Amino acid sequence: MTEENILPDNTSLLKYTLSPEQEKKEILRQYRALLRGLRPKLKKGDRELVRRSFEIAVEAHKNMRRKSGEPYILHPLSVAMICVEEIGLGVRSTICALLHDTVEDTDVTLDEIQSEFGIEISKIVDGLTKISSVVGSGTSQQAENFKKILLTLTDDPRVILIKLADRLHNMRTMDSMKKEKQLKIASETVWVYAPLAHRMGLYTIKTELEDLSMKYLETEAYKEIAKKLAETKRERTRYINEFIRPLKEKLEATGFNFEIYGRPKSIHSIWNKIKKKSVTFDEVYDLFAIRIILDAPPEMEKEQCWKVYSMITDEYNPSPERLRDWLSNPKSNGYEALHTTVMGPQGKWVEVQIRTKRMNEIAERGLAAHYKYKEGSSDEDRFDKWFGQIREVLAQEDTDSVNFLNDFKTSFLAEEIYVYTPKGEVKMLPKGSTALDFAFAVHSQVGSHCIGAKVHHKLVPISHKLRSGDQIEIITSNKQKPTEDWLTFVVTAKAKAKIKDSLKEEKRKIAEDGKYILQRKLEGIGASYSQNNIDELMGFYKLSSQLDLFYLIATKGIDLKELKDFNVLGDKLEPPKPKHLITEIVPDQPKQYTKKDSELIIFGESSEKIMYSLAKCCNPIPGDAVFGFVSTGKGLIIHRTNCPNATQLMANYGHRIVKTKWAKNKEICFLTGLKIVGVDDVGVVNKITNIISGELKINIAALTIEGGDGLFEGTIKVFVHDKEELEELVDRLRSLPGLKVDRFDTDDTPK
Repeated sequence: MTEENILPDNTSLLKYTLSPEQEKKEILRQYRALLRGLRPKLKKGDRELVRRSFEIAVEAHKNMRRKSGEPYILHPLSVAMICVEEIGLGVRSTICALLHDTVEDTDVTLDEIQSEFGIEISKIVDGLTKISSVVGSGTSQQAENFKKILLTLTDDPRVILIKLADRLHNMRTMDSMKKEKQLKIASETVWVYAPLAHRMGLYTIKTELEDLSMKYLETEAYKEIAKKLAETKRERTRYINEFIRPLKEKLEATGFNFEIYGRPKSIHSIWNKIKKKSVTFDEVYDLFAIRIILDAPPEMEKEQCWKVYSMITDEYNPSPERLRDWLSNPKSNGYEALHTTVMGPQGKWVEVQIRTKRMNEIAERGLAAHYKYKEGSSDEDRFDKWFGQIREVLAQEDTDSVNFLNDFKTSFLAEEIYVYTPKGEVKMLPKGSTALDFAFAVHSQVGSHCIGAKVHHKLVPISHKLRSGDQIEIITSNKQKPTEDWLTFVVTAKAKAKIKDSLKEEKRKIAEDGKYILQRKLEGIGASYSQNNIDELMGFYKLSSQLDLFYLIATKGIDLKELKDFNVLGDKLEPPKPKHLITEIVPDQPKQYTKKDSELIIFGESSEKIMYSLAKCCNPIPGDAVFGFVSTGKGLIIHRTNCPNATQLMANYGHRIVKTKWAKNKEICFLTGLKIVGVDDVGVVNKITNIISGELKINIAALTIEGGDGLFEGTIKVFVHDKEELEELVDRLRSLPGLKVDRFDTDDTPK
């Protein structure tokens, strides 16, 4: 069979710009490019296996099209190409990437894949199949699948690397999807997949995932920063060349074999700086980083990196607090480098990154490169240690799926700090960890009995937040036991799991008493102590577990006096009939409400306008990009798409998101807030209030201003009709000399 004969002719599902013949040529072109990329890794028989997986994928997807109209087979081909070219994976991963959607989307079974390619490949494809069902499923299902992903990850990390390649290609080709789908996938990407890519050491992929997510979640800001980066490119290039010139001369004179270049920071990281530091694009000082990559033998890597650092700081003054030494203590994802920020020409701060070729490959290709360089090394493997921690947490029972996802994110995907035991042993913990997290990291028993700690020999409480470089000694007492409030300040998944286990164990002991009380009460009324009767009581008291029932009986939360109202038939309990039948009516789709509630259009099964409330966390106003979130107990809540909580809501509860847009209604006003900072001048408050109330006729809800040292800052809460009116107000206020104005989210609506 020739390669041409295995390609599909079906182009009837969607109009596509290429003819059937052109499509075949494009598919073959991509397949051959994939083989060229794999050539250095092909061993005897590999080419045939790749070819066979390609044939199966083409046949399985022959009638399928992507939303853009292109043949579906181009997606697995692109994913395989990312695995080979951008992550550095080999033949087995390529086969899995080509087959990754077959089991879920087509008639191909895992048994068929196993008999054709063996158990190793079928296991990875199975892992990938479970992953793809995460998207669009209910949250508890999502978390269960996520656990399965992680179990497969700890068994074979290639699963997550291929999944990241799959997610990257989906993000690159998301333009033809509906807006709400784009928001959901982008939120999920920035919430879980970008941090996961970072944790796997794939910095380039992590950066691209963040930028692509921002393109859909913060479209205006993304376009604005991209435009400004393009506009300042020539000026930036000129500055980089000026900065590099003296360093290049020094490095060449010393005989180093090196590359040096400048690269712009990602749009997402620039946006983060603008938000966190409340600065404008022009005020972000490190729009780019200078990278120096040395070709150094392994035994001289550290020495050469520090020599280069010394040359840089001889030329330019460094900022002492901005030195990052990941040579002595590499990150747990394998990242090694030396970062410093120095004062360059024209009084500009510039970040310089120094690393070797080996370190650079690990930074670009993460886990795949890490294992390549690890062969033959006796060093304790950081990834294996990380996988071990994940295994330990996965062994725990936790039914709350959203908590599980959030715990995983804060415990395993957060930035890290390095702390020391009294004997000088290094422990890596997520940022925000407390003394109690450290205690549990040392040992579960140490954590359970922890009553305090000494940080640098000073006594601190167990809730004390740790910082990098702290040396901690834990103080324990055999009388100490975990309590419920411990869960409010620990961040590591291990600590949370152990505390919950301990609390559950304590609850079980107390519940034993409740069990005996119930047994006696049931025997007293002639009923048996049976599962059927326990189930009846759980239903009557609306409890989900018999442990809760026994515990509440033991702690007098339930006194069982209602047992006298039950009928006993034989030895079975029959619950009492309700005296009054109360029917709670919950309409599927609330009807149209008053004019006050009708300035939003909610898209769903019905196009009727429905009742909703505005989120207090972001106070949306007409003109803001918004979405509806169906909450339990509070109905539909409207959030801005760039609300601080939006990403988490869309990532964890995609099925509860409702498409929403504003309809014009000039009769309603919305509360919003502005933060102002400026030069304290005579009459400045009068000028501000004159613009708001006098010129624009906008109602002020609250105004607070404090001055000092020639500056003032304050907040203004105003009622506006829509975003256009707010933007006009902001522009007018900014026209006042020396005044800086930013919108902020109002949490407390005045009564």
